[in-house]
Amino acid sequence: MFTGIIEEVGAVSRVSGADLAIVAERVLEDMAQGDSIAIDGACMTVVEYSEDTFVVQVSPESMSRTTLGSLKPGDAVNLERAMAVGDRFGGHFVQGHVDGVGRVEAVRKLDEFAVWRFHAPPEVARYLVPKGSVTIDGISLTVVDPTVDAFEVAIIPETLNKTTLASKGPGDPVNMEADMLGKHIFHYMKGGASDPLTQEFLARHGFA
Repeated sequence: MFTGIIEEVGAVSRVSGADLAIVAERVLEDMAQGDSIAIDGACMTVVEYSEDTFVVQVSPESMSRTTLGSLKPGDAVNLERAMAVGDRFGGHFVQGHVDGVGRVEAVRKLDEFAVWRFHAPPEVARYLVPKGSVTIDGISLTVVDPTVDAFEVAIIPETLNKTTLASKGPGDPVNMEADMLGKHIFHYMKGGASDPLTQEFLARHGFA
């Protein structure tokens, strides 16, 4: 589980088959083999690490459903370690399970803020609500004016300075994860509570 608060920006040092090596600093401080780490919002497992680099193995599924498959040496990536019990919770519940790849549509200045408009694939767009949460390349953001296939977010300079967003522009792909709570509620409202297993669970616990 993650929070969508990026800890640092790392750099891809090597791509070899399924292996993806990332140069980093902060996230290596207490790293152990088997740890979960979000790379541009996609949850990966650390298979090895050294003083300044860690390696994950990206499955064919993740290669095809996220932007990780297009990474090359020198590319910058957003990094976040899995949340620890007792830490401050600054973002929202993020699983690191990318729902789809969207793209930047437009960027405009609004005083000290930047308003970014994103195109969202159906598997993300259907869960978006005004003032709800969404994750873009691992960054927890607040949804503004969602439509059938797009939405906007207001991004402060601090976020641009500490993530890879500043290097993106119209047309660039981004990993998107819809709010976990929204997905569960959507499933329930669409009839998830009517399936036999759910009915059995509700009856067993006195809710039906």
